[in-house]
Amino acid sequence: MQKRKLGKSNLEVSEIGFGCMGLSFGYGPAVDKQQGISVLRRAVELGVTFFDTAEVYGAYTNEELVGEALAPVRNQVVIATKFGFKIDAAGKSAGLNSRPEHIREVAESSLRRLKTDVIDLLYQHRVDPEVPIEDVAGAVKELIQQGKVKHFGLSEAGVKVIRRAHAVQPVTALQSEYSLFWREPEEQILPVLEELGIGFVPFSPLGKGFLTGAINNDTQFDKTDFRNIVPRFTPENRKANQPLVDILSKFAQQKKSTPGQIAIAWILAQKRWMVPIPGTTKVPRLEENVGAANVTLTAEDLRQIEAAASQIHLVGERYPEAAQRMINR
Repeated sequence: MQKRKLGKSNLEVSEIGFGCMGLSFGYGPAVDKQQGISVLRRAVELGVTFFDTAEVYGAYTNEELVGEALAPVRNQVVIATKFGFKIDAAGKSAGLNSRPEHIREVAESSLRRLKTDVIDLLYQHRVDPEVPIEDVAGAVKELIQQGKVKHFGLSEAGVKVIRRAHAVQPVTALQSEYSLFWREPEEQILPVLEELGIGFVPFSPLGKGFLTGAINNDTQFDKTDFRNIVPRFTPENRKANQPLVDILSKFAQQKKSTPGQIAIAWILAQKRWMVPIPGTTKVPRLEENVGAANVTLTAEDLRQIEAAASQIHLVGERYPEAAQRMINR
């Protein structure tokens, strides 16, 4: 596994990271703790050094799992976590909260759960329209000065917010959804990141599993899987979007790889400052994802993928309406 630096920062991580959310939240029931620890430690064995979590995943349980799993190798890995949500007594998200005093509280709690004395990368999970981004960046800057945080990140932020935050405290990375299934960041976000020297961390690089080819219009999701309420995952939309997976499958045959590996390799081929963070609950799928680092797409491959994908009209929003409103563009 090769390393990449996130933008102009000195934060060096494996070229493929690990999105930890699904171990505890979002895609069905949480995994057994020992299974989660096994998956995370296997990722380290495979060369993954970049692990992404958040207090709201679980809530709290994902950070605890990551902290326990990575404690023996803490000096070998980079841990990113996030603040920005209110969490009610039941452990559910209850809106946004990026007030500076809340950021400080969350950071202290995350340090404890992660069993560490420093957070390598601390993201604002979603832009809070009630709190000026300058106040948010200032609060994280203080945590960096205190030695509790090393780097500042944003998630799903728009161009104006990125610029304003970066002027107060340099932003090391922006995390947003990006894949052949969702390319919106290409229009405005990526040019600004390149201009400012900010790294890009695409989550859902496999299109929430769709680009693996393991999902079709007959797939039934667990009742706790949030894809049940994602417009892009209605049976009719899955059927309509299947041609994109067919393209990846064709290239996978040529490269003796899998559709998912082609999807990740495509991101790796875009910019050297991009580090995708696919997640999984299963070791074989983890090994497949990491194997994408060994898939080389030539300029001609990329041209052919682009030409074929441009002919497909993808349908369905990527989030339900309430979640979409939290995206700052």
